[in-house]
Amino acid sequence: MTGREPGSRPLLNRRLAPFGTTIFAEMSALAARTGAINLGQGFPDTDGPEEIREAAVRALRDGRGNQYPPGPGVPELRAAITAHQQRRYGLAYDPDTEVLVTAGATEAVAAALLALVEPGDEVIALEPYYDSYAANIAMAGGTRVPVTLRPHEGAFRLDLDELRGAVTGRTRLILLNTPHNPTGTVLSRDELAAVAELAVERDLLVVTDEVYEHLVFEGEHLPLAGFPGMRERTVTVSSAGKTFSFTGWKVGWLTASPELVAAVRSVKQFLTYVSAGPFQYAVAEALRLPDSYFDALRADLRTKRDLLSEGLAAAGFAVHRPAGTYFVTTDIRPLGESDGFAFCRALPERCGVVAIPNAVFYDDREQGAPFVRFAFCKRTEVLQEAVARLAQPAR
Repeated sequence: MTGREPGSRPLLNRRLAPFGTTIFAEMSALAARTGAINLGQGFPDTDGPEEIREAAVRALRDGRGNQYPPGPGVPELRAAITAHQQRRYGLAYDPDTEVLVTAGATEAVAAALLALVEPGDEVIALEPYYDSYAANIAMAGGTRVPVTLRPHEGAFRLDLDELRGAVTGRTRLILLNTPHNPTGTVLSRDELAAVAELAVERDLLVVTDEVYEHLVFEGEHLPLAGFPGMRERTVTVSSAGKTFSFTGWKVGWLTASPELVAAVRSVKQFLTYVSAGPFQYAVAEALRLPDSYFDALRADLRTKRDLLSEGLAAAGFAVHRPAGTYFVTTDIRPLGESDGFAFCRALPERCGVVAIPNAVFYDDREQGAPFVRFAFCKRTEVLQEAVARLAQPAR
């Protein structure tokens, strides 16, 4: 007998104990229960291009991908990813050794952190951060070191001195997200150059989450891997969901040096092994769409950004208009509020709209307490109705 009663130890791994049900699940359930317009979770309410959907149907019918696809991804998609990186950014990758297809960008980031981080390693992440980052670092046994983006002149800015000061002898990796969710910040050439110089100087790895690469309204998207010294130390992550409005397909990928890809693949094979076989063929066709598709997507979302931003400002919010992504961060203090959690939980009943409290993306919840995020990747008429509801007195 051990003297220990069955179940006396908590069932959940203690590294994950701080992470309960995600705020997205909570707020989406609240939207369903109240009939509110869901501007919380970031998924479109219409499908992407019809020809890409038909490409998936064609692959299913032709028997392509219905059985296990190759572990690194189908050759057609890997070739399309390398062609995209070359055409868009002048970055050359070998489709056989420097590309890995994953179950969305979420798995790509998770597999990269599990592969590259050991217990005791420190990982710097820009705060506020996408919620899975914290869980991924915890699962790897790493220590999360936040560097906070702070509001300045209508946007959230990176303090490069603070970033440099966060690096210690235990720092292994910087986890970078640009365009940045939830703030909409797009890091500038000078900022990225400074990050690159720091990574080279301190011999750091960098994982860059670039899923919003095609959703930039001001400035330009510049992959960190293109900066001097970064090609061999950067894992670049992206996906099809945000760009082509097929978030349920969960097709992501990463590009990196053969050594980094091999390391991440060693983990990925024991997570999903493979996924989304027929959809991979469709995404290969999507990446070859003409520039006019990407231009039209960006123009449509810019219009929707402006519609929602102006409506939120008219309703009394302080609005941080994003340079990229499809989220608007607002400050609720002009409304006489300061607790984003309480505000978002009451908003469906008050106005029939759901949003997300940014505090969930912070280590220091007080830093994010007054900020609330709204998604504008919805049909124009849905956004117009949401704006009208927000403009009305509380129910």
